[in-house]
Amino acid sequence: MMKMTIPLALTMLTLATLALVAAPAPVFADEDSIATQLVNKMNKLFGVHPGFRANHDKGIVAQGNFKASPEAAGLSTAMIFDGSSIPVTVRFSDSTGVPNIPDGSNDALPHGMSIKYHLPDGSETDMVIVSLHFFPVASGEDFNAFLQAVGASPADAPKPTKLDQFFESHPAAPKALSTTATPDSFADEIYYGVDAFIFSNKAGEKQAVRYQAVPEKIVHLDAAEAARQLPDFLIDELPQRLAKGPATFHLKAQLAAPGDPTNDATKPWPDDRKLVDLGVLTIEKAVPNSLEAQKELLFLPGQVIDGIDVSDDPLIGVRDGAYAVSFSRRSQ
Repeated sequence: MMKMTIPLALTMLTLATLALVAAPAPVFADEDSIATQLVNKMNKLFGVHPGFRANHDKGIVAQGNFKASPEAAGLSTAMIFDGSSIPVTVRFSDSTGVPNIPDGSNDALPHGMSIKYHLPDGSETDMVIVSLHFFPVASGEDFNAFLQAVGASPADAPKPTKLDQFFESHPAAPKALSTTATPDSFADEIYYGVDAFIFSNKAGEKQAVRYQAVPEKIVHLDAAEAARQLPDFLIDELPQRLAKGPATFHLKAQLAAPGDPTNDATKPWPDDRKLVDLGVLTIEKAVPNSLEAQKELLFLPGQVIDGIDVSDDPLIGVRDGAYAVSFSRRSQ
């Protein structure tokens, strides 16, 4: 069985990429909500770092565009799929709420990719995807229980620890955590949308999908090689790469078949489900002074537009709430 340190288990189990770009009307969570409890626990585990996110707080912001494929319009009437060039802001990130975590650390896994589409009518829609193939828990309550188990399982805790017991009762968690590795570049990693969304086309037909952002190549380092890298090697590499030319991803939609669950992010759909290429995401340049820019930016996975609806996955609402709480705190 995969050996996993407590910090590795915690940091790999992300609420997904806490990302960027000025939010519309903010979403607030009351002090007793599960979203607030989650942020409180992450602040306790990672420490409070003013101006930084509760999780995925080390990152870099870039800009580019998205151009949809003809096939995308057949699935959804969403404006991002009309074939025009849509400006995007993208944030790549390391896991944890530790601002100076080494990029090659196992604790920096999973990495995240957040995409905000800036639409011609002034509206925006967001996607938050991570390098986990599927999510380790299915609800905010389970995530809260996981964080409690981590906090109660220091290195010298007697066996079986609370974390061991959590993994025993939630077998999807260790399986999900084992699906990540350190890439040689943020641009050479595949990112998955662990939550399901619902597309609607012109005929009114609905299709459940999960996103994937697939790079031109996927390059992973083994753990020993990753540990030898400079602390900021991923953050530093991206601007250097983009100065030589753009990085591209193919945004894809995995289509659910009848019976595939849309309300449980711990259950990946079978690999033989159809993948539709939605279009090309082109990352063109890094944003100057990214550290300052990202502090004032918020990304909400539930911020959708006509043609795309949230599914019955409870994690979408929990993530929206937790990200809003984190944004509110760092804005103060």
